[in-house]
Formats: sequence, C-alpha cells, structure tokens
Amino acid sequence: MNSFRKQFLLLFILALVLCDMVYYRHSYMHLYQGVFQQNKNPYYIHIDLDDYKMYVFKDDEIIKIYPVSGGKQDSPSPLGTWTIISKADWGEGFGGTWMGFNVPWGMYGIHGTDEPWSIGRPLSQGCIRMYNKDAKELQKMIPHGTKVTIVKGSFGPFGDYFRVLEPGDTGSDVLMVQRKLNDLGYYNGYCDGKYGDHMKTAIHKFQKDNNLPVNNHVSHAMYEKLGFIPME
Repeated sequence: MNSFRKQFLLLFILALVLCDMVYYRHSYMHLYQGVFQQNKNPYYIHIDLDDYKMYVFKDDEIIKIYPVSGGKQDSPSPLGTWTIISKADWGEGFGGTWMGFNVPWGMYGIHGTDEPWSIGRPLSQGCIRMYNKDAKELQKMIPHGTKVTIVKGSFGPFGDYFRVLEPGDTGSDVLMVQRKLNDLGYYNGYCDGKYGDHMKTAIHKFQKDNNLPVNNHVSHAMYEKLGFIPME
C-alpha cells in the first residue's frame, strides 16, 4: 500500500503542475510561494482535516494556527483550492461570522459555531468551523480573494479513498472526474462537481469505448482507466 500511495501521489503532483492546480499536503508547502506571487495577496490559508488545523500564511510564513472542524463522512468538506468570495455577519448557529468559498456545487465556507465541542472533529455539514473568537479574528485579518486549500487523506481531492460515484453525488471527486472527461473529449458541460444527466452520458460513452460495463457507476476500474489510479 505504501508503494501504491507513493506512485499515486507522484502522478497526482505531476497532474497538478500541468493543470495549474494546487492540491498537496505539508511536504509540498513550498508551492505556496508561486501562489502568493501570482495573486499579489500576502495571505494564504491551508486547512488540514487529518489533524483539524488551519495554517494562516502571510508572506510565506505561518502567522497563525487555529483548531478547526470539518465535514462528516456523508457531508464532506470541499477538498481543493478555493477563493474567499464573501464575508458577512451571520446568526448564532454560525457564531456570527461567515467567509464563503467559490465552490460550484454548494454553499461552503469558514464560520464560528454554537457547538464549540465539535472543534477538532468531523461533525459539520461540510463547512470549516472555528471557535467564535478565532473566526472573528480571522475575518478581520483575511481579505476577499484569499486562497484557501483544504486537504484530507492521501489521494488529493479524492480524500481517504475512491468512492463509487452515482447520479446525484456532488463533491471534489465528481469535479475531478468531470475535468478528466472534459480533457478526454467526453464531457463538454460546465464542470460543477454535480453528477447529472450530462455527466452520465459522458460516463456511458467512456465506459463503452474502454470495454467497461456500461452503467451509472464510476467504479475502481473506471478510475484506473481515467488514470487516477496507477494500474498494477
């Protein structure tokens, strides 16, 4: 398994460089420098949901580390790199503070909570929870347009494992499959991280062309054919 994960991570990192995407763990944090320079924003946020910590960077240096909470298994947080597009003062359930992401398949962001005991656990509906005082401090510090990277597990946007995708599913893994099918010429719709009818048609055509059973599932075998899992 260790050898498999090393192979996968190597292929995944190469794909990210080609696609100008940023999904990585602590060992690849030197990649932040290019992001800072491109966006001319001294701030960057890295959230690791394996240790439930938020790392706030300014000018390539970590200036704050906050404890956080992430999504439950059936309502995972959006893995990948997003942009803060909104800031607001919301109600008690959100601890009064909200910073929204540009995730295309739903409303996700960073906020406080009226359940402080949930911090450090996977108990949210997908948002990143913080202690209220930390969320308020962060909101004052971080400007609109700041990039936020959320990571979990060993497989980039796929998290801890490759789930079998079905119609109606949403998430970072769905978004990655859409983008891959788009690159291969099978999917020409908007890549929104939602498994709908247009994506289903693309999947059926890809399965037929690659001698896979034609059904609605994105299975382990299809992940291999798409190149996400190295064939052994």
